[in-house]
Amino acid sequence: MTVDDMAGRNHPHYVRLTPFNRLYNRILLLKQCWSNQIIVMRKLTVFNFTTLNGYFKGRNDDISWHMHGSEQNQYSVEMLKSGNILLFGRITYEMMAGYWSSADAVKNNPLVSEGMNKAEKIVFSKTLEDVQWNNSTLIRNDIVKEIKKMKATPGKNMAILGSGSIVTQFADAGLIDEYQIMIDPVALGSGTPLFSGIKQKLDLALTHTRSFESGVVLLCYQPV
Repeated sequence: MTVDDMAGRNHPHYVRLTPFNRLYNRILLLKQCWSNQIIVMRKLTVFNFTTLNGYFKGRNDDISWHMHGSEQNQYSVEMLKSGNILLFGRITYEMMAGYWSSADAVKNNPLVSEGMNKAEKIVFSKTLEDVQWNNSTLIRNDIVKEIKKMKATPGKNMAILGSGSIVTQFADAGLIDEYQIMIDPVALGSGTPLFSGIKQKLDLALTHTRSFESGVVLLCYQPV
């Protein structure tokens, strides 16, 4: 018995399927399955700011050189509205937790402070015993293995803020889907490069740019 026979030739709505129709329907089904797979896979984005000569932090972890203009703050608010899970290494986490939970942060940047405190956060550290910042989870195991598992399961997209050491590890493992880099119009005599210690060559394609009145430029890249 053929598919056409099973459909019932005498059915009032019966339409004979030609080989082309069958092939087209299979393509549509494959596209639907592929679309569902894309929805399931989580996206991992890096957001960081650097100096013109490539440092994401200066001597003694100094980031006071970064320009926090109104446009940059608004961009941060928009990014936080996306609901991404925020990922940190220990040093960046402690710095962020200390500032964004403070009264000064609430006073000076209320919208960003609210978004940072409400966001779901993960910190990767083998030395921390506990995390106190709102909605924070501590992961001490193999961080590359953990992110691979998270990316393969349904859930929120993820964004790394600062945290150069884990950026390098995830870049080497091919886990990062997008890099959003803000370049400040400033150079430092010394500091820590964004990709310090990277082992693999990283080829990127520019996908978007944006300039701010402060002179800061946002460059968005995807791996190729």
